[in-house]
Amino acid sequence: MMKKILHITMSNAYSGAENVACQIISMFKMDSDVEMLYCGVEGPNIRNALKERNISFIPMRKRSVKEVARVIREVQPTMIHAHDMRASFYVALTCGETPFVSHIHNNNFDSRGISLKSVLYYYAARKAAHIFWVSKSAYEGYAFHNQFQKKSSILYNVIDKSALYEKVKADEKRYSYDIVYVGRLTYPKNPQRLVGVLAGVAKQLPKMKAAIIGTGELAGEIEKEIKALHVENNIDMLGFCTNPYKIMKSAKVLLMTSRWEGLPMCALEAMALGVPIVSTPTDGLKELIENGENGFLSEDDQVLQEKCCSILTNASLHKLLHISALGKAHQILNIDSYKKEIERAYQ
Repeated sequence: MMKKILHITMSNAYSGAENVACQIISMFKMDSDVEMLYCGVEGPNIRNALKERNISFIPMRKRSVKEVARVIREVQPTMIHAHDMRASFYVALTCGETPFVSHIHNNNFDSRGISLKSVLYYYAARKAAHIFWVSKSAYEGYAFHNQFQKKSSILYNVIDKSALYEKVKADEKRYSYDIVYVGRLTYPKNPQRLVGVLAGVAKQLPKMKAAIIGTGELAGEIEKEIKALHVENNIDMLGFCTNPYKIMKSAKVLLMTSRWEGLPMCALEAMALGVPIVSTPTDGLKELIENGENGFLSEDDQVLQEKCCSILTNASLHKLLHISALGKAHQILNIDSYKKEIERAYQ
């Protein structure tokens, strides 16, 4: 019997959680007994990203319970895979007897204690058939996680390295960025801090060039911050890119300053490309980066600046981190075991 699985997100952008949903759909494309569809809020970035990946898109006009109910009624899936807490809650309200898997991609700060979000998700978690948590910290960070131990599992993100390198080859342009950031320009990512660290690096290395790849509600504020710090010649804002991977591979550092994370896809991609990561010590990144071996973690902006400068100016250090990053990626990125975990939950 053909299984029709509907992936639902509440986003109109293409970022970490959306990337994971697309990865899962792509893994099952060759399975003759599974049809997977992607449902999210209409938006040009997500529509173009899905078209490029040949993934069927079911658009919602807005984020609402009514729209989720309409999509479920029209698609009539045999199972639903809901990505993150809001989508899981909306699905729990509207799915009826259709089973669903809840997939949590972040260590949500606003659900660590008793809050409206944690209580609403409690309802969704009780109804879910299974819950995937992107990291141990995401699971333990949820206020009521102990009550869902039997239906929960930690599912670290994974990427297809061969597909990643094919995308690098598909880009014929040449790039010469020293530092790159890839992600949404939103509060959890703390892009203001990112620009401050980059400005500090530029003060020590005036010829440093950085690329900020991504969009978000803070994009305008970040542009103003770059001008205020007089680093327009050092930092290029490239906006949303469907294929940022050659830019990443050409850089010497992936810089992140997030307030909280799950297990960022961009970090896994950078590691698979051999790009050292310098980051704040947030959530899944602490499980991915071995400080001083395949990257650096610090809560101190001055240390973040110094580590970036050291990698950019010390070829031996960069080579050591590059080799260690590739080794760590080889160790943790196993598509087959990831797919089997998903299949077990679906069954």
